[in-house]
Amino acid sequence: MKLSTVEDTRAFGRTLADRLHAGDLVLLTGPLGAGKTALAQGIGAGLGVAGEVTSPTFVIARVHRGGRVPLVHVDAYRLGAVADPRAEVDDLDLDASVEDSVTVVEWGEGMVEQLADTYLEVRIDRLDDDTRVVELVGHGGDWDTRLR
Repeated sequence: MKLSTVEDTRAFGRTLADRLHAGDLVLLTGPLGAGKTALAQGIGAGLGVAGEVTSPTFVIARVHRGGRVPLVHVDAYRLGAVADPRAEVDDLDLDASVEDSVTVVEWGEGMVEQLADTYLEVRIDRLDDDTRVVELVGHGGDWDTRLR
């Protein structure tokens, strides 16, 4: 699917949030500037969480409450520079909140998949005209049914 603007990306996130449940892990992949944070903002809005969803680059993870289900928003970008990023993810104790929240992770490919038995990968690519191309890939569970 193609998204022409940042607002389209947020709107898609709001729509995607309708299909998300507590315990879901969503992995956002794509290059810098692809729209991962904009998509996370849309998911937060769709879940109805309180406050603004901003990039957690420097704090690594933020929990947003107040919606139908909490949103744990993680930016694993800085974790990629350590010797064992999976151990660093484990140190965040995110698995303690995975069952009760929707966990959205930017830059977590190869690091966070072990947090849940199933997960949704959202691949975002940004074209030269700033159009975003989004592909949803369910890994296990009932993702194929939910994404129809």
